[in-house]
Amino acid sequence: MLALFIGVVPWPLLDLIAPARPPWSNWSAGRRIVSDEKPLALLPEIFLILGAVLTLLAGSFLPRHRQWIARLVAVAALLGAGIAAAAALGDPIQSVYGTTFIIDTGTVFLRLVVVAATLLVIGLGVDELAGTRRESETYALLLLSALGAVVMGSTTDLLVLVASFLLGSIPLYGLIGMLRSPGAAEAAMKTYLLGALFGIVLMLGVSVLYGVGGATAYPELALGLARAPAAAVAFGLLAVLGGLMFKAGGVPGHFWVPDAAQAAGTPAAAFLTTIPKLGALLAAYRLMTVMPDSVDWPLLVAVLAAVTMTVGNLAALAQTDVRRLLGWSTVSQVGYLLLPVAVVGGTAAALPALLVYLGGYAVTNLTAFAVIAAAPGRRTVEDYTGLATTHPWLGSALVVSLLSLVGTPPTAVFLSKLGVFTVAWDGGFAWLVVIAAVNTVASLFYYLRWLGPAFRRDDSMEPAAGLAPFATAAAVAGGVGVLVLGVIVVSLAPVVETSLGAR
Repeated sequence: MLALFIGVVPWPLLDLIAPARPPWSNWSAGRRIVSDEKPLALLPEIFLILGAVLTLLAGSFLPRHRQWIARLVAVAALLGAGIAAAAALGDPIQSVYGTTFIIDTGTVFLRLVVVAATLLVIGLGVDELAGTRRESETYALLLLSALGAVVMGSTTDLLVLVASFLLGSIPLYGLIGMLRSPGAAEAAMKTYLLGALFGIVLMLGVSVLYGVGGATAYPELALGLARAPAAAVAFGLLAVLGGLMFKAGGVPGHFWVPDAAQAAGTPAAAFLTTIPKLGALLAAYRLMTVMPDSVDWPLLVAVLAAVTMTVGNLAALAQTDVRRLLGWSTVSQVGYLLLPVAVVGGTAAALPALLVYLGGYAVTNLTAFAVIAAAPGRRTVEDYTGLATTHPWLGSALVVSLLSLVGTPPTAVFLSKLGVFTVAWDGGFAWLVVIAAVNTVASLFYYLRWLGPAFRRDDSMEPAAGLAPFATAAAVAGGVGVLVLGVIVVSLAPVVETSLGAR
């Protein structure tokens, strides 16, 4: 069964994936791990930072009706980052600038997904942002926050983890408040206060782990923590995980997510419920690889996963605002994504399961937000009455995205969710899989509560406003992508299972 979800990983990446042990050990099966200070190894990140600066400068000197040039600069920077990231496929594992930044399968995959997801966010937000006062600033903040997510998921040093936390968080505050409405101001303030609190908690945890481990770099930290008092290690780990859960939108740092998703602009809401999770969850995975056996950290992560998915789903059941519903839905998704993190080192398939789910979730969640952006006049589930009959393509995209979030075949999240369930079961957390399965069934109710009105015809309702063309195109493209990715995974699964059985 493990082979079912490994099939989604491209073959060059599949060749790099190995047992889930620290990247600085000899898990690369004979590959030489290069450690060097090579700036060009960080070319995707350089594209992102330069793109943010140039986008901001371009917007500062362009009239409002020509802000589309700043958008092109941002898109060009993302395309450059994506090409540079794809060029690293199959390269040896590199530890750049000492042991602060690792370029391995996880980093390459994260770069590609973050770039693709940010491009989709810009696409679905064109109609809302074009010609506004803050258009170029929004694109610059998107690039900076995306850079923070990439660095957070790729670092192997606690100090860089703190810096990337700040780099990814501060632009989010601006993105949420960019709409300049009372609700957006409240959501931005709540996010800022929670971000400051959990940032302090994160730095406290880093200080404790550094104090008892004697190092911030993961290779030396792993050795130091093995001899450290278990209570101190547990406290430090809990604090660092708390900070990462704020970024991921999981318990206990989840309170800001539904408010921000409801009040922020649609591009900002789509971004903040997707991209920060990618970096935070991969960062959590990397951190678990250095935790000693003296601390029962798998149980801690498993409890966080169970509580997060349950809280998210129970809260979503009562929502009528579609943005707030998706906000709580993204909280529940963090619970499922924590399953492979709980079994790091217990099964070789934990990393591919996490990466595949991250990719499938990103395109699925952004497709759902693209549907919202395409019909900006519809705020509640009842407002979507008749959507499938009046706009069948958009209705189809909504169906595909919501059923994919549930994990229905043949969508992208289906085998991804099956994969994380499998690794959790193989890792000895059968009780957690049962809880996840129950939560998956529960989530079906609030997704169907949204889909029901969309297929119900009501001639008494007034005609809705026209659709946003760019967002509609993004929604349809995302829906097709969700289906194509799901079909590819299903078709490749038997081939991969056969090849793995022959090894």
